[in-house]
Amino acid sequence: MNNTIYPADLTELHRHIDARQSYGGKPLIGISANYREGDSCIENSYVLSILEAGGLPVLLPVLTDIEALRDIVSRLDGLLLTGGGDINPLYGGEEPIPALQDIDVPRDQYDFTLVKLASDRCVPIFGICRGHQVINLAFGGSNYQDIHSQRDTATLKHSQSLNREYGSHTVTVEKESLLHEILQTDTLTVNSFHHQAIREAAPGFRVSATSADGIIEAMEGTPGHSIFSVQWHPEKMAVRPDGQMQKLFRHFTEEAALFARTKAFHARHFIVDSHCDTPMKFTEDFDFSLRHNDVKVDLPKMTEGLEDAVFMVAYLHQEARDEASSQAATQKAIDILYQIAEQAKRMPEHIGIAYSADNLKALKKAGKKAIFLGIENGYAIGKNLANLSLFRSMGVTYVTLCHNGDNDICDSSRGNNEHNGLSDFGREAVREMNRLGIVVDISHAGDQTVSDVLEISSAPIIASHSSCRALCNHPRNLTDEQIRAIAQKGGVVQVCLYGPFLKESGEATIEDAVAHINHVVQIAGIEHVGIGTDFDGDDTEQLTGCRAANELPRLTMELFRQGYSEEELSLLWGGNLLRVVASAESLAEKQTK
Repeated sequence: MNNTIYPADLTELHRHIDARQSYGGKPLIGISANYREGDSCIENSYVLSILEAGGLPVLLPVLTDIEALRDIVSRLDGLLLTGGGDINPLYGGEEPIPALQDIDVPRDQYDFTLVKLASDRCVPIFGICRGHQVINLAFGGSNYQDIHSQRDTATLKHSQSLNREYGSHTVTVEKESLLHEILQTDTLTVNSFHHQAIREAAPGFRVSATSADGIIEAMEGTPGHSIFSVQWHPEKMAVRPDGQMQKLFRHFTEEAALFARTKAFHARHFIVDSHCDTPMKFTEDFDFSLRHNDVKVDLPKMTEGLEDAVFMVAYLHQEARDEASSQAATQKAIDILYQIAEQAKRMPEHIGIAYSADNLKALKKAGKKAIFLGIENGYAIGKNLANLSLFRSMGVTYVTLCHNGDNDICDSSRGNNEHNGLSDFGREAVREMNRLGIVVDISHAGDQTVSDVLEISSAPIIASHSSCRALCNHPRNLTDEQIRAIAQKGGVVQVCLYGPFLKESGEATIEDAVAHINHVVQIAGIEHVGIGTDFDGDDTEQLTGCRAANELPRLTMELFRQGYSEEELSLLWGGNLLRVVASAESLAEKQTK
């Protein structure tokens, strides 16, 4: 950091500017501003702390223009939420009490807007004092309007008269917390300038430090969420300098740098999800271009998550297999595929149907999202192999042979072993899929079915959304032997982000998903693993740290932390899957010549 003031001489100043060239990309950190008498301003210690930690600080003006703030936040690598005045208690569903001090309506709206926009895009966030409290309310926690009048127990003096560069009381740092990992200490002396504080931490956050009177002094997001906050003002102490406080800013800028690397990676490479069930959420008036709280994949979330393509499936629940029911299943699949195509037609400037990898390349170059078509459950073809040609002509890239129940094609992992693997009809279906260039998907298939498909298919196969049985003993998951066999055939296992397939008990997190990815890599190699989220397949399960399409960058960040290179991640995030799709198409073309 260089804060030299040069003489008032333009020639001298220009000489120093030209001499100080910079070639390293530093993360861009947005600093939220205070709002005083109509002016956006901030104490310079925030700026200096970010500079010293290796970031590029930029002051974000206090605006209530949501579109302007959205565009600003989309360019940031990190967001620093600063201190300031009281927060309107109406944001916490409470009426004001007499001890409440002045509030600032524009500043409140501005801060809460910044938090939502940044968290929707996985931008790392560091909250300080007021910022700490804003984060808590934004995610559903509760705050004290005034700790001295609202607490029954004795309270420390939390508004010190000492110089702000010095601490006035101590806090206890929780062991095994991120804060403890950063500071490597059980106790810390901090400064304090507040009368509002967190009462109960928001769901999904853990308390990482408390003062002697029990006030929550720091908290952090659950695994995968690069959000943490403190009640004190570390920026005033960091510039003294205080080495411990400087560590907080260094950690924050390192997270921002990792996020910047992630954004650059997503821009350069294909980010492809091989399986989502979003059409199950389609209603007559459903609009994919809008953000839906109960939908994990929509255009806004794909955009925020820097995702290029998703394989959207026509899912069919396994029903009766008589002729009439089979024909009804075929028609239902056709209707769903039509609905997907209609959603794309409504917004041709933003999205298109991809029929090949080349289509995806063209769409990404044009700045558009891509939807590949798939069918989940070969029940859709009924008893007529000609339906496979129909589906291929509609753009279907893969067919999942079954779902949770045996069908005319094969046995399911949740079936009754009716055929002992593939039926005779199923064997014909696999060969016909090979002939047409439709990728065979064995997710949901029984063990013998998987073996039969590997023996019969002339093209590489996929598991579009399956994880590892060695880590989670679920019949839907693949054994190590199956993973190796799929790889030896040139295929790919797309790890699922559905909690019960990642962890047998307890809440699964993004770390569990990474463990399954690592396992496939160890068993089969980086050329045979990918991601098939299974988003929107079940409303009740949301993977902590990666709950929807907009949070996919968090998975990339975690994989970078594991040491994966950009080249390896380009294979994992789409390269491997697209290779298999292209191989199936190429083999089909050769057979028709």
